[in-house]
Amino acid sequence: MSRTHLVRHAVTIEAPAERCYALIADLDAWAQHFAPAVHAEILERADDGAELVRRWALTGDSSVHTWDAWRRMDPEAARIVLDQVEPDAPLASMRATWTFSSEAASTTEVVVTHEFTLRDDSPEDAARTVTEELDGRTPGQLESLRQTATAWEELEPRVISFEDPLFIGGRLEDVYEFLYAADKWPERVPHVGKLDLTEKTPGIQFFDMHTETPDGRAHTTRSVRICLPHNKIVYKQTGLPALLDAHTGHWVFVETPEGVVAHARHTATIKPSALPLLGEGTTVADARRYLRRVLSTNSLQTLRYAQQFAEERARAGATA
Repeated sequence: MSRTHLVRHAVTIEAPAERCYALIADLDAWAQHFAPAVHAEILERADDGAELVRRWALTGDSSVHTWDAWRRMDPEAARIVLDQVEPDAPLASMRATWTFSSEAASTTEVVVTHEFTLRDDSPEDAARTVTEELDGRTPGQLESLRQTATAWEELEPRVISFEDPLFIGGRLEDVYEFLYAADKWPERVPHVGKLDLTEKTPGIQFFDMHTETPDGRAHTTRSVRICLPHNKIVYKQTGLPALLDAHTGHWVFVETPEGVVAHARHTATIKPSALPLLGEGTTVADARRYLRRVLSTNSLQTLRYAQQFAEERARAGATA
């Protein structure tokens, strides 16, 4: 039987255990607060409450690693356990356990342990390689958690999240195709000046895009997208405009008897030091109003061109 290896990392955080636990339990928050995280979805819920979760995470500037794990959460014990499903070689098994212990009213020790076994044909140095990978990744996750949890009262007002829907009288596949084919946006969407896209793995796109906001401000951003036909495209900006510390979002397509309702969602974290870019005396509230206007305008404009594309195809099909 393969030996079980144990790797432990810990951090003390000046924040309540409930807050630290909630930040790790909230799958939607990971992409916003943890730099490598791109997306996570619950694929299945078991009768015992366990959840099969799929995660996508950056492994460099232009690649994404995807894996599945059964997640078991115990709020009363302040513990979250994840067991990977069919982990990549050389691993035979991998379990991560997060525990949150209150050391005082507003101080928490967060401990992450990884227990893993190796496949029988693994190289001799495999355990050391896996341990080094965990040592290189886990402290960064804990530090991001510490920064987010300790600054939460100041951070929360800087995070703006909203969603805009648009009804499209066309086929789901055509709406998805327009949003998926981002390399054609410079020809199809006026505020996109240039876009360079790569898709080495089907459904995982990276692109650099030059756009203009409605007030004429130019931005060059880099994004990673997870494309899930034909219902959702999730994105995260990895090269951000100057005003933001983080920006994630999605396009979601809901089929109806009459057509499709497309939803454009944005979650953006405002960078306090960049507020003067909008003018002297600009407040966080001013920046929230600005972002709500410009992000909504651009994404709805893109959806309206998707609407035109899909509805023209629907009319052509009806008359064919």
